[in-house]
Amino acid sequence: MRCAPGWAGKHMARKPHNTVKAYRSRKFLRTPEARPVRILAEYLEPLERFEDMNIRDTILVFGSARIQPEEEARVRLEEAQRTGEGLKAAKQVMKLSRYYEDTRELTRRLTEWSKGLDGGERRFVVCSGGGPGIMEAANRGASDAQGENIGLGISLPKEQKNNPYITRKLDFEFHYFFMRKFWFLYTAKAVVLMPGGLGTLDEMFETLTLIQTGKIQKRLPIVLYGSDFWDRVIDFDALVDFGVIEAEDVSLFHRSDDVDDAFDFIVSELAHFAVGKPGLSL
Repeated sequence: MRCAPGWAGKHMARKPHNTVKAYRSRKFLRTPEARPVRILAEYLEPLERFEDMNIRDTILVFGSARIQPEEEARVRLEEAQRTGEGLKAAKQVMKLSRYYEDTRELTRRLTEWSKGLDGGERRFVVCSGGGPGIMEAANRGASDAQGENIGLGISLPKEQKNNPYITRKLDFEFHYFFMRKFWFLYTAKAVVLMPGGLGTLDEMFETLTLIQTGKIQKRLPIVLYGSDFWDRVIDFDALVDFGVIEAEDVSLFHRSDDVDDAFDFIVSELAHFAVGKPGLSL
């Protein structure tokens, strides 16, 4: 059988396909079928980094991304007073700025306390959601004390990038909220809830629900900071009166309005239930 002229030459000249391994295919990794791989990556990659950095115990801080440092709030207020525009909003920003400063001071003191523990092996590392506002204040306070700190960021269309005070090796960005929440609570040994919006409320109620239902069995002290805010936003006593929660559920958290009080409560709880004991997870 004769081949057409030039057939063999053209056939032999073909180049091999540039085949891509499945785990290197960005096209595949973005598909719904690859979702389990992406979820697993958001478990295993943080786990590897935490193990490498010896992160077993954290002090978790939640709060609004919109609360500004006092210095920035004062500049905004002075400008509003000068122009007469946005004065009401500027006064509110100034009022809330105390929570930024209190957060920064609290995490600085907690970091210094943790670094001073005997042996230095059991560290309570400050952890936040990585963004601006209260999250920045938490990381900044730990950084003020030259302490390692964690930022578990989330990719959002309108949010800023993670704040610059996070320890570089402990700076994360998640896609899945539920994986981020897992890492929030898996290593947490104490939680501080500063004033915040829907995200903070979501994180607060999920934490309380997990404790109430026994899904979190470790001792997890919670500080609800800022009575002026929380007493107006959530009426826990009304929930008890309506019979939708038990009276003892209100004792799942400690109310505080003062850095000294919050610091003393957290340190007392950690010293009694966590220091010198193996790291306990959910």
